Amino acid sequence: MPLPARIDRKSHRQEVGKRSPGHRAWVRGHACSACGSTAAIECAHIRNGTGGGVSMKPADRWCISLCHDCHALQHRIGEQSFAAMHNLDLIELAAEFARKSPHWPKLREMQ
Repeated sequence: MPLPARIDRKSHRQEVGKRSPGHRAWVRGHACSACGSTAAIECAHIRNGTGGGVSMKPADRWCISLCHDCHALQHRIGEQSFAAMHNLDLIELAAEFARKSPHWPKLREMQ
């Protein structure tokens, strides 16, 4: 028996002005910010202190490069524990990625 149609409850307004596919691709072009791996790099959004939270992805200006394993660990143990484990300031690192991005003019307007 087929399932009924899925209801999309998310408002597109939540995402307007918060996404930059070009910046995310640029971030993925870097080695892992935690372990230095160059395999399976993902764009990891920093939620604590950036307007994000549970089920709320922050703007793309708040992302760093992490390999798949480090990204999974970050979610499993939490951002604070992950940052302490790797001696990283995640907000400052994301801000540095944003400032050096070729997409900075668009990113600086994002919250």
